[in-house]
Amino acid sequence: MTEVTYPHVGFTRTGRLPSGYRHLRHRTAIGAGEETLARAGEAILTFRMHRAIGARISADAGRAAPGVLLTVGLGPLRAPCEVVWTVEEGDRIGFAYGTRPGHPATGEEAFLVERDEHDRVWFTVVAFSRPASTLMRVTGPAAVLFQHAFARACGLALRRLGNVGR
Repeated sequence: MTEVTYPHVGFTRTGRLPSGYRHLRHRTAIGAGEETLARAGEAILTFRMHRAIGARISADAGRAAPGVLLTVGLGPLRAPCEVVWTVEEGDRIGFAYGTRPGHPATGEEAFLVERDEHDRVWFTVVAFSRPASTLMRVTGPAAVLFQHAFARACGLALRRLGNVGR
């Protein structure tokens, strides 16, 4: 692990989000079946989901793995991150990145797909964050709306990338 800007590494994996941060939990159905899970999981782990919504990803590897450094760019925003955990087990695939110095926020964001007992595939974003820059503090409510819109856009992209017509 390099220099993440917060002490609560991995909390998005447990779901026990730390106090003192804004919390985001977004969940949406994206399809059904094992193939949808596999395709959507691959799109998350290879950053295709991010690219499908127009994000510019610069990463030191082509696939999410702990320690992979990346920068997420949206418009003029540049956000340095590090992958802090991944999961590829059974019916659960995804990863989380944490903020590094230069990111406008401080915190962690996880992107997961999971298949439930009814064969439905769900996309979930779990995050905790707080402003790290003056710009983020000033834009407060707009930044929260942006984070929610980002999660919804990722879900829509995964529906297109992962759904195989079921």
